[in-house]
Amino acid sequence: MRIFLFLAFFVCSSFGSKGELQLALLKYKGGGDWYANPTALKNLAYFCNEYIGTNFTAQHATVEVGSQELFNFPFVHMTGHGNVKFTSAEAENLRNYLFSGGFLHIDDNYGMDPFVQVAIKEVFPDKEFVELPFDHPIYHQKFSFKTGLPKIHKHDDKPAQGYGIIHEGRVVCFYSYESDLGDGWEDQEVHKDPQEVRLKALKMGANLIEYAFSVE
Repeated sequence: MRIFLFLAFFVCSSFGSKGELQLALLKYKGGGDWYANPTALKNLAYFCNEYIGTNFTAQHATVEVGSQELFNFPFVHMTGHGNVKFTSAEAENLRNYLFSGGFLHIDDNYGMDPFVQVAIKEVFPDKEFVELPFDHPIYHQKFSFKTGLPKIHKHDDKPAQGYGIIHEGRVVCFYSYESDLGDGWEDQEVHKDPQEVRLKALKMGANLIEYAFSVE
């Protein structure tokens, strides 16, 4: 079922600006700041266009969890620091999107974890997040990360961990915890991260996108 997204990527990347794709930011209820890191997806789009041959527009879209517009976007990013709440209808819509070939990246911007765990259980009551091994393909696309998810910000000073929801042998939802990729994607002056740290974050983001478009 992922093949429709791969075909969209191939067509849009082959025929120029009229076929540009757009990254999307997930808008959710509950009070958490879903709108955090406003420059992140712009920079990720530029980076991916340069290094992995995508054709993303600079301006990302904002899409609500329960909207049918969700199905227009092959890659959806979710972030924040606080509460996340999905209604049953929203959870069903997100589940259908992911089972139809979509990809969700959840990036804990610090303090989001307990709420993410509950919300994703609404989406996948019969599945659990599993920590991905360092040799998983998601860490070895255009760029190789031999020790898994890169550590971008300190947070609680724990190791960065990457978790996945797996459906029919593929990761459909990737959860980056204790890493904060989105902060690393932001304009340099926002967090003043060293360039080498920002580059790690952008490379990992490109890997996520490349994996999301891959067909096995």
